[in-house]
Amino acid sequence: MVEDEDLLLTVLNSAPVSDGRPADALTGPGAADWVRALGGSGASGELDRLRQVRDALHLLIRGASSDVGPLAATLDRARLRPAVSPEGVSWSLEAAPEERLAARVVLAWSRVTTELPRRLRPCANEECNLFLVDHSRPGTARWCSMAACGNRMKARTHARKQRR
Repeated sequence: MVEDEDLLLTVLNSAPVSDGRPADALTGPGAADWVRALGGSGASGELDRLRQVRDALHLLIRGASSDVGPLAATLDRARLRPAVSPEGVSWSLEAAPEERLAARVVLAWSRVTTELPRRLRPCANEECNLFLVDHSRPGTARWCSMAACGNRMKARTHARKQRR
């Protein structure tokens, strides 16, 4: 699951906000290369589908929407084919090349939310646009990164308390 989880987080976190400015790895001149590094083709249709899936997942995970239409549309054109061997059953994804990576992201989201319920969440820093999968034992991780958002938020809380 780790490979799928990494893909999911990479796509979810492809639209970070840095110093108040949003960025998007799925747009612009480097987008095709970025997607090829993930195993995609970098075609414009593939980029469009990944953006649709990412944006739908952002809203869904943040609780701002329950619309799974873009996710369902991606999987409507995909199929998992079983293969049996002495080691067990394995599944291979069959999808059009421009749909394959987006379908993998949707399947990864489903796997993570099923196997780690309520552990996929947005960073608690409202100025951040990143997500995390909480693997901590108590399930209380709040920030995408302790070094970035965690320290920043704790410093703000401390400063607020000092001013009072």
